[in-house]
Amino acid sequence: MPLMNLVSAGGIGKATVTGTTGSPSVDSSTRAGKTIYRFTGSGSITIGSGGTAEVLVVGGGGGGGWNHAGGGGAGGYVYDASAILPSGTLTVTVGAGATGSAGSAGWDLFLGRCGTTSKLGNIFAFGGGAGGGSVDVGSGGILSGGAIGGSGGGGGRGNGNGAPGISGQGNTGGNNTGGLTGGGGGGAGGNGSGANGGIGLANSITGTSLFYAGGGGGRENGTGGSGVGGVGGGATGSPGNGTANRGGGGGGDGGGNITTGSGGSGVVIVVIG
Repeated sequence: MPLMNLVSAGGIGKATVTGTTGSPSVDSSTRAGKTIYRFTGSGSITIGSGGTAEVLVVGGGGGGGWNHAGGGGAGGYVYDASAILPSGTLTVTVGAGATGSAGSAGWDLFLGRCGTTSKLGNIFAFGGGAGGGSVDVGSGGILSGGAIGGSGGGGGRGNGNGAPGISGQGNTGGNNTGGLTGGGGGGAGGNGSGANGGIGLANSITGTSLFYAGGGGGRENGTGGSGVGGVGGGATGSPGNGTANRGGGGGGDGGGNITTGSGGSGVVIVVIG
């Protein structure tokens, strides 16, 4: 719908919803005068009258790298208190978090996997970047930095550097700090710092303040950002997964003998009223 068709003498009005698919949760009681549509799986939302709505879109978190590795970057974070939604049916895609990988299954997997993009119509929140890792080759090794994503993945051991995030959606993963450590993945609220994942951002769109899009921790036992990114693995400990439907990054593998941390799935939330 052209923008001028949304504008009345009193400015742009509120959007209305006439239907959904994909079974979102619908809450009309928590926030007075507002209806909250929370999608944890893909579907659609049909806008009857175009106008403004409050919107949060978070991408799926990236997975941690393998073997002395960096944490996965958080999914991209896009929040708009007055997004303009056109009339018609808008596709909703909730990005999956990256699944953990075991680098021993193939050298191509020593770099973690990236998360999947979430979207609402033409509003996109990119998946988080994969954490960097390494493969031992004699006394040396193949080393990797993190991958670019909504927030960037942390760097693997040696000279692995953190990757940048997408401007306006996330931040840069942490660099390797020397030796066998790995950098933390970037978060929506800050860069990875040493082995610790970058902080997420708190949002009260559902009526409760929750953190979204924290970066995954790298080896050695790096913390996950804001409690939603997965903890990094130690020499023998298992890395943690990012929190589901919060877009947290997965923790990096510590010792090269276990599966890396998976990223948390994303979410799409639309508030009408």
